[in-house]
Amino acid sequence: MSRLARPPYIDTTTGIAYDTDKAEFEGYLTKQSMWLRDWRRRYFILKGSRLFFAKTPYEAPHGMIDLSRCTTVKSADLKAHKKHSFEISTPDTTYLLYADDEKAKDDWIGSVGRAIVRCSSTYVTKGGAQGGKGGNGNNLGTMNEDYDDDSSDYSNSSNNPYFND
Repeated sequence: MSRLARPPYIDTTTGIAYDTDKAEFEGYLTKQSMWLRDWRRRYFILKGSRLFFAKTPYEAPHGMIDLSRCTTVKSADLKAHKKHSFEISTPDTTYLLYADDEKAKDDWIGSVGRAIVRCSSTYVTKGGAQGGKGGNGNNLGTMNEDYDDDSSDYSNSSNNPYFND
């Protein structure tokens, strides 16, 4: 039995259609909206140097983060005031997201970090070929995790105002 193909993402600025089938990594995350700053659950699809998001796994994605422009992916629990959160930063925008649990968060940080490094001009394959299109200024330190989140601000108390209301 064959699986239905996911519709492509159509870039409204350029009209380019991006194939979103056969993702390298995919699943649900909750993303902070750019305009209203409210949190919305979205289905994310990582393919190559692009991270697409849609309302469901079967709908055409309505947004894309170009990871070749990203400078960091790191933990952001305190910044986002949410458990299991992380940020993806470009020179222009910082995207705040959170996963359902710590393992999913770590898996997403690792997968996105590897995608950023792959499209970095400093990435070199085993054969010595340079990876990516370059030009984003990344270095192999891109996948660093922000360990300053390991503070005493964490607690399982329902009185803690910082986490997942």
